[in-house]
Amino acid sequence: MSHPDRAGGWHPDTLLVHAGTLRSEFNETSEALFLTQGHVYASAEECERRFSGDEPGFLYARFSNPTVAMFEARMAALEGAEAARATASGMAAVTASLVGQLKAGDHVVASKALFGSCLYIIEELLPRFGVASTLVDGTDLDQWRAAVRPETRTFFLESPANPTLEIIDIAAVAEIAHGAGATLVVDNVFSTPLWQKPLELGADCVVYSTTKHVDGQGRCLGGVVLASAEFIASHIHNFLRQTGPAMSPFNAWVMLKSLETLSLRVERQTRSAGLLADALSGHRNALRATYPGRPDHPQADIVRRQMRGGSTLIALEVAGGKAGAFRFMNALRIARISNNLGDAKTLVTHPGTSTHQRLKPETRVAMGISDGLVRISVGLEHPDDLVADFRAALDQV
Repeated sequence: MSHPDRAGGWHPDTLLVHAGTLRSEFNETSEALFLTQGHVYASAEECERRFSGDEPGFLYARFSNPTVAMFEARMAALEGAEAARATASGMAAVTASLVGQLKAGDHVVASKALFGSCLYIIEELLPRFGVASTLVDGTDLDQWRAAVRPETRTFFLESPANPTLEIIDIAAVAEIAHGAGATLVVDNVFSTPLWQKPLELGADCVVYSTTKHVDGQGRCLGGVVLASAEFIASHIHNFLRQTGPAMSPFNAWVMLKSLETLSLRVERQTRSAGLLADALSGHRNALRATYPGRPDHPQADIVRRQMRGGSTLIALEVAGGKAGAFRFMNALRIARISNNLGDAKTLVTHPGTSTHQRLKPETRVAMGISDGLVRISVGLEHPDDLVADFRAALDQV
């Protein structure tokens, strides 16, 4: 298996095509799809050595698989991580990154601007097992400091956050976490590994829902946890091995193919998102268009400091509250209503009644999710067509 990296001078575009390739004896050009649960051994002694760890090799698809291993190696090379473990979904990756570190009596500090399922893990699941949590305004560093307890074990955040596109100073939060003897886990989905490198900013672990930009075409579920080899070995590997949220080899193969075009897609989508945000920001029925690439973003200075590009997402505040947002969404002709993101197709959703609908109204307000907020995931359509479609729909509000 080859593991090319940036130290060899390869750019992300090249890594996305070649990193981690493992060829069989047939020397196939395209990565092979190994649809097998198990493997056979030449002898009972070889089997014993595999299971004891004295001999490297594949054992069982819940532990590892050649196709999944290629996907993990390619993601690690792209992220600049020493190791990676793929999971069945993004939420499986988030859960593993936290539960793998924690025990009863520990404490977690997290930003309050999180995806609804992430909030469930922090606020409802972990406390069942004796792990306390504190939610803070992620942009207020003093709140991170004040939340620390002697038993604080890890920090967790999204940046940009779902769905408000709030940006958190990752380097500053990492410094606070490490000063308290805690780790920092960052969900980097909205930025992608192309536009932001949390590990370089001090994070200990990065997670992705590869269902989003990595697949990029609305086909397969998946997730990945990336960190140092020590972090993966100590906190992630055995947890995944014993609990079983393994990525399907077929899904790993699909995502390997998708990675080859990731930079092309994300660069185009980011450029179009910036153009669309600019076009919508002056419309009479758009109260606010939040986009990390715009100078009026509330954390524009942090965006310039820690991100290489904007995002493929826009948070649009539509006049008229929920009714206005629904009229706007229903009037769109090109964009489709869906709770997914990172797709080749432009998608819109109303977080208050979809991704974050289970939250209490006061919790949504505290997170900045108003009744008029619409999350836009920009696809690969021509930007001129998108601008015309969205402006015409806003006219209907």
